[in-house]
Amino acid sequence: MRIVFMGSAELAVPSLRALLEAGSDDVVGVVSQPDRPAGRKRIPTPCALKAFADKQGLHVMTPEKIGAPESVAALAALKPDLLVVVAYGQYIPSTIIQLAPMEAINVHPSLLPKYRGSAPIQWAILNGDRVTGVSIIYLAKKMDTGDILKQETYPIDPDDTSAELHDKLAKFGAGLLLNAIDDIRSGCVTRIAQDDSEAIEIRKLTKDDGEIDWSLPAEKLRNRIRAFNPWPGSFCMLSNGEPLKVWKAQIEPGDGRPGEVLDNQLLISTGSAALRLEEVQPVGRKRMAAAAFLNGHPVSPGQVLG
Repeated sequence: MRIVFMGSAELAVPSLRALLEAGSDDVVGVVSQPDRPAGRKRIPTPCALKAFADKQGLHVMTPEKIGAPESVAALAALKPDLLVVVAYGQYIPSTIIQLAPMEAINVHPSLLPKYRGSAPIQWAILNGDRVTGVSIIYLAKKMDTGDILKQETYPIDPDDTSAELHDKLAKFGAGLLLNAIDDIRSGCVTRIAQDDSEAIEIRKLTKDDGEIDWSLPAEKLRNRIRAFNPWPGSFCMLSNGEPLKVWKAQIEPGDGRPGEVLDNQLLISTGSAALRLEEVQPVGRKRMAAAAFLNGHPVSPGQVLG
């Protein structure tokens, strides 16, 4: 089949790589996002998928609006049989989907209809789930509501951060995508409608979500720290008013006021039990072990973190 691949984020790279390595179909084009300013110097920089596609010598398009007439015409000229979408970042209208006789399929890192929307990996960890998965669905008018073509579960390790689980699901999803495309190519497709009554809609995360509320139970706070690694990160305020990012913590017994420092090794009381901070990052510094941080920033028992 002639396939047009549409994606932008790092999640999409393993899927495109798998398609190219399988060699069963012809990737006739890639649609990605335009270069965006990045870094302190705001240098225009390609997204992860575009950078990878460029290295492979693929034909890459980067329209600001995929639904614009010139974008539709350019895609039509590629004569795709199937569109494959992974973390693209733009709404894809029916005028685009209708260009491909086999329609468009999407790789979504959750067990749909659970966690429709952005950041499904983070929300699975936030909610303390032990299992997640990947769904291959057909694109529909409403985002993440299309018929399910393939779906498989994947375990969440108790120590997984969203970054670690992201990489696992990206690779897992790439394999599931190839299986789905095999079914489409052979005409052995089973479409299962999603049960809207079981849908869980999720919102976008913001930087403010990273602020630690010490009145929450230790288990919930640890889930948040894992889920917000690497973005937006979790942070609290030291007694001097400076923010401290927390990248890793473990639950331990402890009792005190929420946010109270219980010992000389960064054991912090929460709404239930305590958190031992293991990896932190002060302002203007790199991530470091808590012991290294305490060498230059003594935190005494009895202080209360904000």
